[in-house]
Amino acid sequence: DIDNYVKALKKALITFHNRKMANINKTIKELWQKTYRNSDIDYIQIKYEESGSRGSHNYRVQMISGGTKLDMRGRCSAGQRVLASIIIRLALAETFCIDCGILALDEPTTNLDEENSRSLAVMLQQIIKDRSAQSNFQLIVITHDEKFAQMIGRRQFCSHYWYVHKDENQHTKLLMQEVQD
Repeated sequence: DIDNYVKALKKALITFHNRKMANINKTIKELWQKTYRNSDIDYIQIKYEESGSRGSHNYRVQMISGGTKLDMRGRCSAGQRVLASIIIRLALAETFCIDCGILALDEPTTNLDEENSRSLAVMLQQIIKDRSAQSNFQLIVITHDEKFAQMIGRRQFCSHYWYVHKDENQHTKLLMQEVQD
């Protein structure tokens, strides 16, 4: 009986894992195609393979261009890596943290060109709009890019943001900033 239970459990876990990976990759593809503004990569996905008999997996990020699948490692720019990292984290959050109230991004525009930065802001605006009915939702963006902060912080999404800076004595100060129209 225990052997049958173990086999059934392994089968259920494999089915669950495959279903979740399909959901994650679907979300990654949608977000990439909505956000990435260059034409060299059609979309990205997480490729996984079982390794060993203990059910462990190896994961890697692939880019698909014209039907050709290539590992991203060593083949993409710093901006592409940053965008891929953000999109993968957003897809994981969408898949596993449906009612998660906080989405935090630290310097999301690092190494992004202006067009992809603007596109990321539009994607985040959509996430804010989609989550607006969720009473506990908060978007925390840590950035030095004030233009990006203004792009996400449109008046229809929020009324203010917090600007953190150091005064002349090197003490950290918080200033509430109104969002510009």
